[in-house]
Amino acid sequence: MKRIRAIDWMRGLVMMLMTIDHAGDVFDEHHFLTDGVFFWKPGRPIPTGEFATRWLTHLCAPSFVLLAGVSIALSSEKRRDQPGQTAFLVKRGLLIAALDPIWMSLALTQYKPIILQVLYAIGMSLVCMAFLRRLPSRLLLGLALAIQAFGELAVHVSFPWKPLNVVWSLLLVGGPVAPHTRCAYPLLPWLSIMMAGFVLGRWLIETRGRDGRSRVAPMLGIGLALLGLFAVVRAIDGYGNWGLHRDSGAFLQWLHVAKYPPSIAYSSLELGICFCLLALFFALDDDSPRRALAPFALFGATAFFYYVIHVHLMLGFEALVRLDRQTHGLLITWCATIVVLAVLAPACMWYRRYKRAHPDGWTRYL
Repeated sequence: MKRIRAIDWMRGLVMMLMTIDHAGDVFDEHHFLTDGVFFWKPGRPIPTGEFATRWLTHLCAPSFVLLAGVSIALSSEKRRDQPGQTAFLVKRGLLIAALDPIWMSLALTQYKPIILQVLYAIGMSLVCMAFLRRLPSRLLLGLALAIQAFGELAVHVSFPWKPLNVVWSLLLVGGPVAPHTRCAYPLLPWLSIMMAGFVLGRWLIETRGRDGRSRVAPMLGIGLALLGLFAVVRAIDGYGNWGLHRDSGAFLQWLHVAKYPPSIAYSSLELGICFCLLALFFALDDDSPRRALAPFALFGATAFFYYVIHVHLMLGFEALVRLDRQTHGLLITWCATIVVLAVLAPACMWYRRYKRAHPDGWTRYL
């Protein structure tokens, strides 16, 4: 199958927003990181600018994982007559998962601690999908919904034997898993989103003979339904928020949802926005060139390549310039985002050309 521009546009938007978050980590001393019950002190004021900057980037992880599931479905269809696809997914998944403790922890925490983040979740989900992709779509979607619906119950479970608690942390609740090692993205909640993405990818394959705009209404309907679910869960403010409850009825308190681990409120809000944006991009995906969306297409087609180098570039720049993190952090965050995107655009253009010229080479793993 040829590349679906709407998918690349959405993935590209995600990568650009993600850059804002990581620039905040590097350049802003007051970067707002309170997206889990363990980080939040009730009654603490929420600074509007810092919160809004962080909140914009909440879209990234669930959208990226959802679209990774879509990509598996599209790639499997493209290469369905080629042997070795299961082995390839396992090897690629293990490589991507290993990049978090080995490569990304160097940039994000300088190994203090070693962290298992989104690449761990994506990589291990790929390993699982190497086998789960054989299941019927209804069963896959049912399992995904069950994990999302009942995952929060895991917080009430503990084991007397420490290794089982470590496994529980890796799979469902996150937290310390070894000396100087912490899991921020437990596997199963994110695997469930990838499973849903794989089902979405199958649907895109089944509807490939239709006009692309016929996909707009179903995606918009899913998006609005998810946003409605978010409104209900957040209004009740009980189960589904993973302990991160509203301090008041203020608008920012409604948006202050638990990402670590992803709560029902978080997943429904962000995936709801994601599906609405996908509906918009599919509405725009006709025969027009859409030059204004070319940057989205570029970073969307080179997402993993961009991800593994952009934070290291920021750290190198910060080490050279030593900007003031205390007083101008938010402004520097946005300026640094623009600079990093501009600097890495030529590298991504080269990588996209190389990948097109060598579709079966090492670039398949990245």
